[in-house]
Amino acid sequence: MDIAQRLEQELEQAVTRATGPECPPRLAEALHYAVFPGGARIRPRLCLAVARACGDSNFVAATAAAAAIELLHCASLVHDDLPCFDNAGIRRGKPSVHCAFGERTAVLAGDALIVLAFEQLAIRLALSPDRLAPITRIVAAAVGGPNGICAGQAWENEDKIDIVNYQRAKTGALFAACTMAGAAAAGLEPQAWQTLGYAIGEAFQVADDLRDVAGQAQDLGKPTGQDAANHCPNFVDELGFDGAMQRFEHHLAAALAAIPPCPGAEQLGLQITAVSRSLVTGLSARQAA
Repeated sequence: MDIAQRLEQELEQAVTRATGPECPPRLAEALHYAVFPGGARIRPRLCLAVARACGDSNFVAATAAAAAIELLHCASLVHDDLPCFDNAGIRRGKPSVHCAFGERTAVLAGDALIVLAFEQLAIRLALSPDRLAPITRIVAAAVGGPNGICAGQAWENEDKIDIVNYQRAKTGALFAACTMAGAAAAGLEPQAWQTLGYAIGEAFQVADDLRDVAGQAQDLGKPTGQDAANHCPNFVDELGFDGAMQRFEHHLAAALAAIPPCPGAEQLGLQITAVSRSLVTGLSARQAA
C-alpha cells in the first residue's frame, strides 16, 4: 500500500472510532467534516518522508505519528477559524466548522481531535513502547507550551509580538515534530532532525504570508488578507514582497542544508524542494500591491 493511502486509512480508522454510534450525531459529523477531505497533508507526508529517508520499512509507528500530527493540525484549524481568533468563514474550500455546525460544536470538535491524536498514538504503538514514549513527548511539546502551537496562538494576545518567536511556535513547532517523529519512528535519535523541521516551518510560514497577501482565495481554499484583518504579523509587511520571497528561499536553502546524513537524503531534499516551491508558484508583487 502506498504510504499516502496508509495515512488516509489510519485517519479514517481513528475518526470512525471517535464517531461511533454513541457519539452525538452533530459532533460526529463535525469531526469527520474537519478531517475529510483533507488539504495537502503536508505535515504528515513530511513525517512519513523522513521515516522513509531514515530507512523505515514497515511505517507502523511513522503512520501513527503522521496521523496524530494531522489530527492536531486539523484541530488547530478548527480553533483558529473561530470568531474569537481569525473569524474565517472558509477552510479547505468549504465553510469552516463553526460556520457549518456552530461555535460550540466547533470548540468541542477541536478538543476531541486533540484527544483523539494521543489516543491514536497509544493504541497503535502499544506494542512498541520504545517508540511510544519519545514520539508522544515530541508531539506533545509541539502543541502545548512553552513553544508549541498553543503558545504560538497565544502570542496574538500579547501587546508586543516578536514575529520570529511567534511564527516559530505557531508554525515551526509542528513541522519540527514531523521531522523528529519521523526519525524516532525509524529508530533514530530525533534531536538531530529538529533543525530541519524548524527551517521547513519557517519557509512554509513565509510562503503562507506571501499567499495571504498575493494569493487568491479560490486557489487557497481559505480567505486571503487575514493577517491584515486580524492585525497579525506578516513577513510581506515587514520585508516587502521581494524581501519575503528572498527570506523564503533562504529558509528553503537552510532546510536542505540541515538534512542529516541518511539513506534517502537526496530524495528527501527533492521532495522538500518540490512541495515548498509549489506553495509560491504563480505569486507576484503585482498581486500583493
